[in-house]
Amino acid sequence: MSLINVTTPEKNVRELEFSVERAVFDKACNAAYKKNVAKMTIPGFRKGKAPRSIIEKMYGEGCFYEEALNAIIPDAYEAALKESELKDIVSRPEFDVKTIDENGVVLLAKVYVKPEVVVKDYKGIAVTSAPVVVTDEAIDAEIEKLRQRNSREIEVTDRAAQMGDSVVFDFDGSVDGVAFDGGKSENYNLKLGSGQFIPGFEEQIVGKSIGEAFDVNVTFPEDYHAAELAGKAAVFACKLHEIKEIELPELDDEFVKDVSEFDTLDAYKADLKAKMEEQQKKVADNAIQEQLIANIVENMECDIPQPMIENEVENQVRDFDMRLRQQGMDLKTYFKYTGLDLDGMREQFAPMAERQVKARLALEGVVAAEGIVASDEEIAAEYDELAKAYGMDVEEVKKYIDDDSVAKDICVRKAIDLVKEAAVITEAAEEASDAAETVEA
Repeated sequence: MSLINVTTPEKNVRELEFSVERAVFDKACNAAYKKNVAKMTIPGFRKGKAPRSIIEKMYGEGCFYEEALNAIIPDAYEAALKESELKDIVSRPEFDVKTIDENGVVLLAKVYVKPEVVVKDYKGIAVTSAPVVVTDEAIDAEIEKLRQRNSREIEVTDRAAQMGDSVVFDFDGSVDGVAFDGGKSENYNLKLGSGQFIPGFEEQIVGKSIGEAFDVNVTFPEDYHAAELAGKAAVFACKLHEIKEIELPELDDEFVKDVSEFDTLDAYKADLKAKMEEQQKKVADNAIQEQLIANIVENMECDIPQPMIENEVENQVRDFDMRLRQQGMDLKTYFKYTGLDLDGMREQFAPMAERQVKARLALEGVVAAEGIVASDEEIAAEYDELAKAYGMDVEEVKKYIDDDSVAKDICVRKAIDLVKEAAVITEAAEEASDAAETVEA
């Protein structure tokens, strides 16, 4: 097995021409014969006893070629690839048989390689940073969530139902005096104000007392999911059985002691503010990073082979499947409930995969332009972090991730840091913090 030639038939494509000796190919053909002869019926011979030469005369000289080629190609290709010293291959090889004769087999393997990248104007990029502002209102909102999580329901017997109460009641609905499917239930638990029922329904329970029977008159929305009820006026005969209200814990030092490691409300608020500021800072830093990468991608020159994007799509599908399995589900079940299929999922992932491929190539372009390298100490430290993250020994991690991959990841992060340090960052006008960007206590 030897490499004959490496050519570049088109941009980002390499074609390896390599050979396999006739003796090796004949051995593979003979192995294919032995594997399949028992399945073949040849007139004049007992099943499984026909000579290879007779079978080849009947079915053709090449009847065992395909299986023999499948057997020899992997090792032959790996040997040729090693001899070629090609790097940064980004696709699976596409094989073609050039010749089969008395000298052996000559094969062609077409592969795509990582494209050349030219990055421009990656220093001095102007970006905007969101201000880190945590207001008292945002802190109070987080504390209110904590109180809600630690609330309790208490029965109410001395007043009528109010918005915010939870009620237990029976209902029996009808349209023009005729009952309909799903319109009846007993001892149903409903939080008033949740919007769980038809608009106007919950409001008509407000003011009703325990044991009271009453009618609720509503009209189904025009876009109601059950077409036979859409836009129809309905009457629900109801009877109220229970009223419960939410009792929130008193907001004081004793409450804080019960739900946290702090002794005072002020100390808890100070810690919560620090965590919220840290979270906002991470959000702002990520936003800056996204702006910088988008700018570099926009200004880079690169022809990206389609297999790179396809490979990234497959990686994302595998990652998604793995996350589903960790939650006790799989892709088959997910497709059943969502109506998607594998091709549909790939189509959804394609834009994100393309962005990630472009971002990685752009940053690798910065690495090359700046001559960024990873030191042995940095690589060792990265292995330590990976080992902690996966709960494995460093040597075990190295079985799955090689030094080159680790070094490339380190260099890409250093490239991001370099671009960020050289950026012109302007802080946006101060605004109240968004509660959605806060962290749970």
